Amino acid sequence: MMKMNFLSISALYAFLAVIGYSDLVFADDDDEILIGCGSAIKLTHVESGGKHYLNSAGMSLGSGSGQQIVTAIPDRTQGSALWIIKESALSKEPCLSGAKLTCGSKIRLTHKTTNRNLHSHPIRSPLSNQQEVSAFGDNGEGDEGDDWIILCKKNSNKYLQRGERIYLQHAGTKKFLGASNQVKFSQQNCGHRCPVLNHLEVFAR
Repeated sequence: MMKMNFLSISALYAFLAVIGYSDLVFADDDDEILIGCGSAIKLTHVESGGKHYLNSAGMSLGSGSGQQIVTAIPDRTQGSALWIIKESALSKEPCLSGAKLTCGSKIRLTHKTTNRNLHSHPIRSPLSNQQEVSAFGDNGEGDEGDDWIILCKKNSNKYLQRGERIYLQHAGTKKFLGASNQVKFSQQNCGHRCPVLNHLEVFAR
């Protein structure tokens, strides 16, 4: 049976004063724990004990599609681990800022720093030969390969909250976002000047 990776949602409310993102949108003042459209979030990798965070940076994959690299990093303070929740690429209308999300919602995740979307497609990832995950598009505009479905550990229609354990399923290929402590960038597989040294490879499987 295929093993899926849990992710945990961490809304950045507690860090607003430190990071200075006064323009972030949350469901409303009385529902700070709820995750809504426009929320800035960090996703932690449960298998690694919540010690790695979904990350991207303005550099390209050295193989495969050559698109912007996505990894999991062991540092929650990095602004490169911030993602903005948006409506799906195929949605005819933008979602309303603060609109609450339920399990089963189809979304895009746009990287806060580079404005590219979490993306996947049937190309092999560089280390594990799973399905490649990258960041794609310009100014938040990409294609249907940017769409992900939020699946909760327990099937329900409740609103998403900070700390929720979820799966992200790629809408187009039905693969699940994942990573593994056993698949890490090192000097042996990435070189002595590896810019993502000790990052976990992020893939879909």
